[in-house]
Amino acid sequence: MATVEMTFTPLPVHVRTARLVATAVARRSGVGEALLDEVRLAVGEACSRAVEAHQAQCPQEPVRVELTGANGRFEVVVTDAAAAGQDDGTGPSAQPAGWPAPGNGVANGTSPLDHSGPPQGLGLAVIAGLADDVQFARTPAGLSIKMSWPSDGTG
Repeated sequence: MATVEMTFTPLPVHVRTARLVATAVARRSGVGEALLDEVRLAVGEACSRAVEAHQAQCPQEPVRVELTGANGRFEVVVTDAAAAGQDDGTGPSAQPAGWPAPGNGVANGTSPLDHSGPPQGLGLAVIAGLADDVQFARTPAGLSIKMSWPSDGTG
């Protein structure tokens, strides 16, 4: 299956659309019915976080979402441009060294929208609990949250 890409204005009302599109593409990619609610919730959390970050730091920039179903996996990458230009040199698919697991919550009073350190917060803990695999990366495009689930590859 080809990659589905979408961008949307960082408004909370568009998060619902992103969830619906992700669910439809997941179903088409062969993700089991039992996992579709997890996909919907995780994508909603990631998109809500991106919208909040954009509204605080770059309200004119769109939120990017890429959905791909291939090789027995369904992957969703949500990228917020609020962290753009803060590339730490680890590459787009690497988890930066020293970053805590997403479930560790907010440390030392750091804001979950603070893009100077590792991504943190309750929403990320929820995402980590819902997705089969989660990776975070700072790239020139911004902070990316990559989530994936198993699929049977049909579609």
